[in-house]
Amino acid sequence: MRKLAFAGLAAITAAVLTTVGVASADPPPSSLVQVSNFGANPGALAMYTYTPSGLEAGRPVVVALHGCTQSAADYYAHSGWPELADKWRFEVVFPQTSTANNSLKCFTWFDPADDTRGKGEAASVKSMVDKAIGDHGSDRSRVFVTGLSAGGGMTADLLAAYPDVFAGGGIDAGLPAQCATSITQASSCQQNNQNLTPAQWASKVKAQYPGYSGPWPRVAIWQGTGDYTVYPVNGTELRDQWTAVHGISQTPTSTQSLPGGTTLTNYGDKVQLYSIAGMGHGTAVDPGTGATQCGSTGAYFLAGICSSYYTGLFFGLDKGSGTTPTTTTAPPTTTTTTPPAGACVNASNYAHTQAGRAHQSAGQTYANGSNQAMGLWNTFTTHALRETSSGYWVLADGQC
Repeated sequence: MRKLAFAGLAAITAAVLTTVGVASADPPPSSLVQVSNFGANPGALAMYTYTPSGLEAGRPVVVALHGCTQSAADYYAHSGWPELADKWRFEVVFPQTSTANNSLKCFTWFDPADDTRGKGEAASVKSMVDKAIGDHGSDRSRVFVTGLSAGGGMTADLLAAYPDVFAGGGIDAGLPAQCATSITQASSCQQNNQNLTPAQWASKVKAQYPGYSGPWPRVAIWQGTGDYTVYPVNGTELRDQWTAVHGISQTPTSTQSLPGGTTLTNYGDKVQLYSIAGMGHGTAVDPGTGATQCGSTGAYFLAGICSSYYTGLFFGLDKGSGTTPTTTTAPPTTTTTTPPAGACVNASNYAHTQAGRAHQSAGQTYANGSNQAMGLWNTFTTHALRETSSGYWVLADGQC
């Protein structure tokens, strides 16, 4: 009945769920192998893998989750993870959902029957991890998960449900763990600030595995400031959630400028937030043969910076077995030990939108980047906005 309900709500899901990418008309490439029998599969997912030739035992595993309407083959073809697997020697697992599960082929990041420990799609992904480790003698302490959009939301849920399985996660245009527990709540999570404290966000994670005391997964968060499918406030909320889970401050320890208009903000060595100026909804890639380049462009694979490369560095995939990853991802263009001061401007909502600091929808005004609500779009309502990174504005009333 739940699956039939999704078919009846197709019009809603088109707006509510992260409609990411396009389905591939071609069969999976020959080097992408389907694994038919991988154990318990309560979420009715398909398992595909990419394994570099002659892969040694004791190597890491990366689970890569596609976005809505996409397939394992799409993510294989564009994300850059297979070429990094060849370069750094690890296996990639590409789970795939179907229209039988969801009319848009979205991983069900908003349904407790699928995104919690031991249940549905989450349990199926855990079975895939066990299968990969068993087949290749992989390093159980170096298992990671990453995903785009709905796959990013499921990534956060998997980190919360299985912190004993995943050492780290990369969330691309995704949502905080357990932000929604219904399709109705999903829309609000995608588009609005939930106004929760970091402690409240952290409690949603810790409730998924009661009694677990750590260590908690390290998390890399990727967010475009021009994303109006999964609004940029989700990046801030993810930052709040996972810094609080780790018991560290939301005050950055350093910032770096990276290619593609990207600002990397570090929170110790546990959490990273990559903010990409002006980028819309998708996974950031950087086609080419340079040392930091990977991936290829396509629907919702957007040129600028190779997010998979930098996430892989954060995971420590370029290091030997047992090496502790560091926060250094690449030689930065600029590095500071405190957040950038940023411009602070006090003006009317109309003036903010005209200057590109905010945007309006249905007569209401929202700050660009954070998407914080500013009230009516007119010349009478005024607010102060501060730019915390390129193109990312937050309310700063009384601070300018």
